[in-house]
Amino acid sequence: MRANLLKATQKLKRGGVIAYPTEAVWGIGCDPWNQQAVQKVLDLKRREAAKGVILVAAHIDQVRFLTDHLSPSQQARLEQTWPGPNTWVIPHLGKIPHWISGGRPSVAVRVTDHPKVVALCAAFGGPIVSTSANLAGHPSIKNPFVLLKQFRKQLDGWLMGELGGREKPSTIRDIKTGARLR
Repeated sequence: MRANLLKATQKLKRGGVIAYPTEAVWGIGCDPWNQQAVQKVLDLKRREAAKGVILVAAHIDQVRFLTDHLSPSQQARLEQTWPGPNTWVIPHLGKIPHWISGGRPSVAVRVTDHPKVVALCAAFGGPIVSTSANLAGHPSIKNPFVLLKQFRKQLDGWLMGELGGREKPSTIRDIKTGARLR
């Protein structure tokens, strides 16, 4: 486990794109501050850059720079649902580059409870890009053999492990209104 985690973390730090298990589906991720790595993720998925990507973190402190301006009630919302399969769309106040936010004034953020992703983000030292490992518009991948068949040649590495057992990817909500977006 530790050797696989170390290799995956090194790949991220060197600008690589890796696959890893999440709460419900296989994910693809990279260093969010590396524009070329994020573009590679978008290219792999054939995803429009304007849609932006999700940031996933090991704990709220890794994304505190994005939440410190929120109202006490909004912060309470986050604390009640994190860690867990809840992604919140939060205004980023210019703290996130356009290649992550898709040029929007907000960014999607999740603090995970999946042990492998927690370990990965902790070892990396901050949040990483997290998007489902599938081509845009196609079903999410739950089987590691399907993942490897589809993406093996394009990935720089992977963190092996089991999915978290949830049926559906994370819920996405708007922090301002609480409205469910997915």
